[in-house]
Amino acid sequence: MSTHDILHRLSETLASRRHADPEKSYTAKLFSEGPDSILKKIGEECAELIMAAKDGKRLNIVWESTDVIYHVLVLLAFYGLSIEDVSQEMRRREGISGIDEKASRGTK
Repeated sequence: MSTHDILHRLSETLASRRHADPEKSYTAKLFSEGPDSILKKIGEECAELIMAAKDGKRLNIVWESTDVIYHVLVLLAFYGLSIEDVSQEMRRREGISGIDEKASRGTK
């Protein structure tokens, strides 16, 4: 099973939970609470990932990275996006200098 396969399946599962019972699904609970709740969880999980990385504990880094990725996928699903949208953008950027790619977006 490829990394893309598991992320694609998870992305589909998350999208299917959008209207599930928040009492029975953590993902549905996040959806029902809205983007602020999802963003808060992403922030918390990123902080935990940073701490795991600072401690140099490889297994904890994997666990916390998994939590960050999960919550980012929830955010994408909340906005009707999926890992495929991110994959397409990564393919577009492949082989382009990060400096050049960022400059091509112009100012915000």
